Amino acid sequence: MLQELRGGEAKSELRNNGIVSDNHAENVVTGTNSLTGGAFSNANGISTVIQNSGANVLIQNAMIVNVQFSGSGP
Repeated sequence: MLQELRGGEAKSELRNNGIVSDNHAENVVTGTNSLTGGAFSNANGISTVIQNSGANVLIQNAMIVNVQFSGSGP
């Protein structure tokens, strides 16, 4: 696959097709979702956060990162 994309071509494809249906919840108690100010203080690279309320939740997460290297080399 990668050998077919050499020379600066980019291909990005993302599919999130989740469905939530026919769910039922009664007397549901959920927790809190919070991030403090220093949650990512020592993070490196790409960070992502997924938070869940806990009641009939469909969590879908996706990320496309395009990286382009250029220059004459070492």
